[in-house]
Amino acid sequence: MSNAALDINAAAFADGAFLSARRVAEYLGVTLSELAKLAGVARNTLTAKSGAKKVDQALSPLVRILAMASEMAGSEERAVVWFKHQPIPGWGGKTAFDLTTEGKADKVLSYLEAVRSGVYA
Repeated sequence: MSNAALDINAAAFADGAFLSARRVAEYLGVTLSELAKLAGVARNTLTAKSGAKKVDQALSPLVRILAMASEMAGSEERAVVWFKHQPIPGWGGKTAFDLTTEGKADKVLSYLEAVRSGVYA
């Protein structure tokens, strides 16, 4: 998958120039409070206009994971199911949701890159 494809998928989460916390929460089927925990920011930060850049930075890794998973799974619905429920090998039964909540979105991205490259991780 090219970076252009990621940009197109990630654009679905945008609201103007920044990512929309509401759209990401709806996509995942979680509340804004749950999304705030997942992204590692305060719940009020997600809704404050002045925090748009901070929210954008916090949501970017999550949106990248979702865009890659959607492309690889073939549908948005399957990507969400994978993100929330499928344990990632080598992480003791933890899902991408669990790892992202723990601040390890980079590990999930590395896993997806490896799988996309043909490495079974």
